[in-house]
Amino acid sequence: MPRLGLRLRLLFILSTCLWLTVSCRSPQIGEEIVVTIIADGTTREINLTAGSTVTQALQSAGIVPGNLDQTEPPFYTLLSNGDNITLTRVVELFETEQVVIPFERQIVRNETLPEGETRLVQAGVNGLEEITYRRILEDETEISKSAVKTVILSEALPEIVMVGAQSSYTPLNIPGTLAYLAGGNAWIMEDSTANRRIIVSTGDLDGRIFALSPNGEYLIFTRKSNKSADEEINTLWAVRTRNLDPKLISLQAKNVVHFAAWIPGTNSVAYSTVEPRSAAPGWQANNDLYRVSITGGSPRRLLSTNSGGVYGWWGMSFAYSPSGVLAYSRPDGIGLVDQDGGYLKPLLEITPLNTHSDWAWIPPLAWGADGKSLYFVSHAPAPSPITSEESPYFDLSATSFSTEATVSIVRSAGMFSDPSISPIKPNGREKSFQVAYLQSIFIAQSDSSRYRLMVMDRDGSNSKLLFPPADSNGIEPQTPFWAPEALEGQTGDLIAVVYQGNLWLIDSGSGDAHQVTGDGLLGKIDWK
Repeated sequence: MPRLGLRLRLLFILSTCLWLTVSCRSPQIGEEIVVTIIADGTTREINLTAGSTVTQALQSAGIVPGNLDQTEPPFYTLLSNGDNITLTRVVELFETEQVVIPFERQIVRNETLPEGETRLVQAGVNGLEEITYRRILEDETEISKSAVKTVILSEALPEIVMVGAQSSYTPLNIPGTLAYLAGGNAWIMEDSTANRRIIVSTGDLDGRIFALSPNGEYLIFTRKSNKSADEEINTLWAVRTRNLDPKLISLQAKNVVHFAAWIPGTNSVAYSTVEPRSAAPGWQANNDLYRVSITGGSPRRLLSTNSGGVYGWWGMSFAYSPSGVLAYSRPDGIGLVDQDGGYLKPLLEITPLNTHSDWAWIPPLAWGADGKSLYFVSHAPAPSPITSEESPYFDLSATSFSTEATVSIVRSAGMFSDPSISPIKPNGREKSFQVAYLQSIFIAQSDSSRYRLMVMDRDGSNSKLLFPPADSNGIEPQTPFWAPEALEGQTGDLIAVVYQGNLWLIDSGSGDAHQVTGDGLLGKIDWK
């Protein structure tokens, strides 16, 4: 009996294992299984051949999935008896929506209005942009919405309000037209410093270009671009200063950083361009030159794109003589431009400054009033062991086309001495002129030093300090501007400079200085 019991137990164990093996094995081809499909709001059961995939199950049920539809389990999964399939319908939609861009409110301090008085200069206008959205819906329920494209249909115009900031500075009579940039807008003074009016009120002037035509009738200027900086830096414009309701004139030029100026005796402007870059300094100079008329027409190329010599990536600048001869200045030298042939004629080599940074130094350059000489800043050598390219010393020099001589007339003036030439004055049989320039306060740190305004005769003699006094802070590097004509009652001609954000006029003879504005907003000036 014990043996019989043991045999029965063994038989029971073997039977159980066989049953488990049969129940756990995979479905065999030819067998049928039942699966449940949940799709489009309904639930259904279907019979399938064992070994079918989710995709085959949907086909059997007559359900066609879309390109974006999803299933759980995934389409490629092999099904087992009793499995559930859930189909999620996914829809991608693109919709556009127009959105109002609210205008900004700009406050402009105006010293021609009494303190506290306000005046609307420009009414604000809302802009309009079109936004394209990408929407993802799962079973008609939105799960995401993102903007994929934005187009500006119309720019918003800021509301500009003048607020009176009238100062107590005594008005001065002035000759010609004095233009100045303040708060991103262009202003002019005529006849008197009390007679001021705004001629460009867009609030977006960047100050890179700001120059009056020789007769003061037109102003060219650059405006910040509304595009990204690595796509477009700025655009070049002109405006007629004599109009009471000035209209802006697009000159169809962009990315003008270093140079734009009026061509003497014409109604045309010459300019040079750069290519925007995302890396510092923000551009790669083309070192080219174009000419465009303010009356219309396409720009004409005067000088093709070129390397620009040592540190040419930074760029070069130019200067017109009174008769229209064009000189160029770049980090490694100065020379003349053959405007008909479109090539450079080097005059003098200048040791380029190694700034060890993402900027380069371009020697300031100015023509003598008679057109027979060039004044420029030269890079002077330094005592050993300082290398010539790292020398911190800069002289104000001049070269004469009459004598073919080049001399240093002011030692250690500073890298930003910016010579400026007075109008010609008859002096017996000879026609003379003066030179205003800036003298660095710290001659070995002229890149960061402030400066003092100096004046001298054209040969470098009779140099004297004009402004500010030795016990006051110096002025920032800039180009001084001479009055276009002499003014009765002044010992010498007036010179305009920006000091601590305000306009000052200095008598070149007596040194008397007159503060003209007090709002501290000035950036650039010109006087013709």
